[in-house]
Amino acid sequence: MTTRRLLPLVLLAPLALASSPDRPTAAADANLSKIKLPAGFTISYFAQGVKSARELAVGPDGTVYVGTKDDKVYALPDRNKDGRADEVVTIATGLNAPNGVAVRNGALYVAEINRIVRYDNIAKTLKQKPKPAVVYNQLPNKDWHGYRYIAFGPDGKLYIPVGAPCNSCEPEEPVFGTINRMNADGSAFETVAKGVRNTVGFDWSPVDKAMWFTDNGRDQLGDNTPSDELNRAATPGLHFGFPYFFAGDVADPELSQGKSAATYTKPARKLGPHVAALGMKFYTGKQFPAQYRNQIFIPEHGSWNRSSKIGYRISLVKLDASGKQATSYETFAEGWLQGQKSWGRPVCLLQLPDGSLLLSDDQNDAVYRISYKG
Repeated sequence: MTTRRLLPLVLLAPLALASSPDRPTAAADANLSKIKLPAGFTISYFAQGVKSARELAVGPDGTVYVGTKDDKVYALPDRNKDGRADEVVTIATGLNAPNGVAVRNGALYVAEINRIVRYDNIAKTLKQKPKPAVVYNQLPNKDWHGYRYIAFGPDGKLYIPVGAPCNSCEPEEPVFGTINRMNADGSAFETVAKGVRNTVGFDWSPVDKAMWFTDNGRDQLGDNTPSDELNRAATPGLHFGFPYFFAGDVADPELSQGKSAATYTKPARKLGPHVAALGMKFYTGKQFPAQYRNQIFIPEHGSWNRSSKIGYRISLVKLDASGKQATSYETFAEGWLQGQKSWGRPVCLLQLPDGSLLLSDDQNDAVYRISYKG
């Protein structure tokens, strides 16, 4: 992986929110000062005290919704549009790891491990502990790789993955190791990609609407293999190799006998080994410099199955003019890992209407805002 030289960030001054219970402390600001970004970019806290923050979504009024690997879903309104949430509102509790969130037609969709639920007219019921409608309740109730990432695609359908319930195994049911889609009402559930070990992040190309997704490679094959994957699903029905091959050419020592790697779709780009690439996002805004437009930002949650940790950063994959070929893979933001000790773990990105990016962190229980000042 090529890594360009990063300049120290310009740290935003703490905003004057004396009455806010989650105003950055001196220790929190000291941590942010460790983050390195390219020149002209800044990072600040959008919200703190957001326990186990995972997937992010934004409503028409600008309210940000946060799924978690805990049991809660949060809302982060920024009514005065100052780049910092006014408060952290708990929408719901007692859910089954509600990792995934998406907004459509004023409704908040939430993905638990075993089901999808919907909170209608969510912007007007934030503090009323609204009761959800069940959209789909036939997902496997398996914790291993059970965190669901959801998003509505260009076709208006809700996409949802079902990860493998193991490190590497022949799926016990066809739904494991897949990406699926359904109508917004939960009908017409169908599989669109197979051989996907564990994706917790996908998006669609602004150039040709093809789906791209990250996939985490298996563990216990050594420090440097296999690489995580960035995949391009140009058409429905492709198979990406799990559990027989990883990163396109790494054979599973137990399950690949009699199989050919040429049978399966290769990654568009190999990422770092065990970096845990998660909630990727195409950048389509106008705030960042032009060279970032239509490129892919990838939060890397960080390795555990490695003697020397890597990840704990945001990477940038650049594409060619066609939007189909990945040409480079480099570090965009780093500093959550200091030596071999992490103070934060990036999870998911969200582009705001002003072109800034939000980033969730389930270790530091925070949501950051990354912006460009030039």
